[in-house]
Amino acid sequence: MPLLGGFVDIKTGKLDANASSVNGAYPFFTCSRQPLKIDEYAFNVDAILVAGNGDLNVKHYNGKFNAYQRTYVITVIKYDALDTRYLYHWMSKYVDRLRELSIGGVIKYIKLGMLTDAEIPLPPLEEQKRIAAILDKADALHRKREKSIALIDDLLRSVFLDMFGDPFTNPKGWKVEKLGNVCLKITDGVHQKPSYTDTGVPFISVKNITTGKLLFDDCKFISQEDHEKYYKRCNPEYLDVLYTKVGATYGRPAIVDTREEFSLYVSVALIKPDKESINPYFLKEALANPALKYQADRSIKGIGVPDLHLIEIKNFLMPLPPMKIQNQFVKRAEKIMQKSKKLNNALMYSQDIFASLTQSAFRGELTSQKEVA
Repeated sequence: MPLLGGFVDIKTGKLDANASSVNGAYPFFTCSRQPLKIDEYAFNVDAILVAGNGDLNVKHYNGKFNAYQRTYVITVIKYDALDTRYLYHWMSKYVDRLRELSIGGVIKYIKLGMLTDAEIPLPPLEEQKRIAAILDKADALHRKREKSIALIDDLLRSVFLDMFGDPFTNPKGWKVEKLGNVCLKITDGVHQKPSYTDTGVPFISVKNITTGKLLFDDCKFISQEDHEKYYKRCNPEYLDVLYTKVGATYGRPAIVDTREEFSLYVSVALIKPDKESINPYFLKEALANPALKYQADRSIKGIGVPDLHLIEIKNFLMPLPPMKIQNQFVKRAEKIMQKSKKLNNALMYSQDIFASLTQSAFRGELTSQKEVA
């Protein structure tokens, strides 16, 4: 099977992750799933972008942009043999293999050779374009459902602001408390890399919370013995709140909405709210608010890879309305969350369909009967 390096040119960006500009004119691709903005561009190409560390992910962009120094910029040089959209979809699948090959401690990274030496199936160019068109159609349906969920989430934030005001300015004069004062425990997951198993107890890292929800698909597993050892210090339970603290997607909360036991990696903080003082759903929505994210942004440590320390999380300041009003918010939010759950189920179904199509495509099994209706 041909090697990818014979058909593409691969460069990296030159900038630190903090080189972004809020009002920049060009996309700035880092290891985050969402590009930032920047004032100057260094590339003007049709490229596939692969995050080289942290949350490994793949993007496609055609135009002027800039890139973080650990972002790989891949451009096709043999257009008669490789279609760019086909490459994008293949790379989006191959990133699973890259995660297995990644090296390093807390923050995993990949090397150039893991890309250049990748074996890529190359059917005739017209067949590549046909495959890409089918996958584009399935991907568009998937993204449409993602946007619907985003609108539901926006509605929930709107209800929050209507009831409590902007936490940044606290216009309703609520009592202000440090997060650590209204929680029973704030800790994080195990700091060393565990020994993974094919089955066992789910092991959750930041990549399982990037959507703002706890997702068990594509998670790793550890043995029951290791889980029991880790669980003594960090014991996520039903209605606790998880908070991403390492990597480009730091500052995202998620409710533990399952009673299934699991363990956490160091990239995720465990927040156990004192339910006599603060409703977990109110806490989750408060942590998702830009005012709290701003505090996280100011507190971030580390060069290149963001790292939010536990002491900083404990010192977050947040308005604390009376519990009665918090509970009223949760009651109003329940109907919205029910709609969100239905949309998430539909999204998971479309993810399964897309994964099946992708797998068939790169096995040479994508017949016309399997195309998206």
